[in-house]
Amino acid sequence: MGFIYENILRPILFKMEPEQAHDRGRAALMAMGALPLICKLIRRYNQVCEDNPVRLFGLEFPNRVGLAAGMDKDGEYPRAIEALGFGHAEVGTVTPEGQLGNPRPRLFRLPEDKALINRMGFNNKGSEAMLNALSKNYPKGKRKMPVGVNIGKAKITPLEEAVNDYVASFRTLADQADYFTINISSPNTQGLRDLQGAGYLHDLLQTIREENLSQAKKLGRDPHPLLLKIAPDLTFKEVDEIVSVLLELNYDGIIATNTTIQRPRGMSSTEKGGLSGGEYIRKRSNDVINYIYKATEGKLPIIGVGGIDSVEAAGEKIDAGASMIQVYTGWVYRGPLFARELAHALKSKGENWI
Repeated sequence: MGFIYENILRPILFKMEPEQAHDRGRAALMAMGALPLICKLIRRYNQVCEDNPVRLFGLEFPNRVGLAAGMDKDGEYPRAIEALGFGHAEVGTVTPEGQLGNPRPRLFRLPEDKALINRMGFNNKGSEAMLNALSKNYPKGKRKMPVGVNIGKAKITPLEEAVNDYVASFRTLADQADYFTINISSPNTQGLRDLQGAGYLHDLLQTIREENLSQAKKLGRDPHPLLLKIAPDLTFKEVDEIVSVLLELNYDGIIATNTTIQRPRGMSSTEKGGLSGGEYIRKRSNDVINYIYKATEGKLPIIGVGGIDSVEAAGEKIDAGASMIQVYTGWVYRGPLFARELAHALKSKGENWI
């Protein structure tokens, strides 16, 4: 299947405008997800379960490979994602109300670098629409893999009021999320990355944590695991400050890293937006992961993201200190069964890659 995709299907898709190809893929995955029996049959071929399930944040994951946020923005096809071999899916980024995102064109391929540049701007249908999609198509309690919900700030919301957006989406989606990721690291919503700074971070994360605990107490259930997704462009001093807040507030984990605003020397495009995939982000995310792992003595679970386009690249993330990985750009370039390939490889290495 990998050969067919890379030599036949991908060339056809890559003749389309990138977002048009994304929309075609989305339509195919939604159609697949609407056929539970078909998904079940495909899943039998692609399913990769570790000998001992991966347990993190109080959740159980069948394998270490997840789909990063940004692909399924509205929670419309996680059943299809599961059938293709993933061990979890992160949906979103979602905002309280739907928004169109930035003007097109806003997604660009860099085939020679195996990379993408996007400036999508959190285009999504809103938290109510995501709630309805998850409830209907892949409801909590009937899943074979966890679904994380990645929440963000609307474009029109001032930074001083950003926390209200995060809390609103949290409240709406609490019944269907297995965990939440707080996204303050996208470069495509103006000012969003300022929330990573000391002036906003502690109050933002503390308010979300208090909402989480309050809801759990009121409904008599365990709090949701809370994770933070950070940028690769932070200094290590800034990483230290963020990690200190996460440990103080007992957050459950960190996702390292989002896309970068850097442009490595010799890169073929100067389009604005977040760069994903390629050698630069692969190495930079590895450095950030390893720094966090050593700084916390492995006490803060890490999901590693960035430049994973091979089994070797996935192994580097685990070697650096990540407990699990997520892919996005590598899936675009390597095809629908890439997650299965990675999950098999990480399973075969077992404890040697932990």
